[in-house]
Amino acid sequence: MRHHSGIGVLDKAMGVLLAAAEHPCNLSQLCERTALPRATAHRLAVGLETHGMLLRNGDGLWQIGPRVGELASAVQDPLIDAAAHVLPRLRDITGESVQLYRRDGTERVCIAGAEPPSGLRDTVPTGTRLPMTAGSGAKVLAAWCADHVRKDLLREAQFTERTLAEVRRRGWAQSSAERERGVASVAAPIRDPRGAVVAAISVSGPTDRIGRRPGTRWADDLLAAADALQRRL
Repeated sequence: MRHHSGIGVLDKAMGVLLAAAEHPCNLSQLCERTALPRATAHRLAVGLETHGMLLRNGDGLWQIGPRVGELASAVQDPLIDAAAHVLPRLRDITGESVQLYRRDGTERVCIAGAEPPSGLRDTVPTGTRLPMTAGSGAKVLAAWCADHVRKDLLREAQFTERTLAEVRRRGWAQSSAERERGVASVAAPIRDPRGAVVAAISVSGPTDRIGRRPGTRWADDLLAAADALQRRL
């Protein structure tokens, strides 16, 4: 999802970076992806190349440069750091796939996960973007988001405001075959020190194994994991 800061040159430069991150491209492709004039796209790409944010590969195509990786390695995310201690424990208790989601506009992003070593799994790689219209993780994030955002999401969601009210009442959500056929999941909110919901922790797996109502089986363990993660924050 692309955002607009209101600073024209910054937004255009970010558009160029995102276009190159999508797939290495030449100037024509860069213009097509960004809708920028050739002169503007070229000037921004060359400037980003100077700063190491882009580079040209052996085919002369622009792609993400080494400076992006250097900056990414310096990022410290307390939520992800806390998840590294908590998610593997929840995976071992349940024997199922565990994910941590953060909302980004009308999507949710998997920012961390832990997978069982073997067996049939519901694997969601880190960085995966999923819609906010289905699944227990989506319900949790939607239940505590701003009213106007929630109303927009409910227009296309597979759940209702009544469902979200129930999620807020009991403190967790569950789903079966909403996001993907044959997959069920249960999720709970993660709150920051101020009490705001900043993420959703989820356990998911094949419906044949964890049942159509996984909350009856895993809600207590899930809530305990959420509490442990919040204490680490």
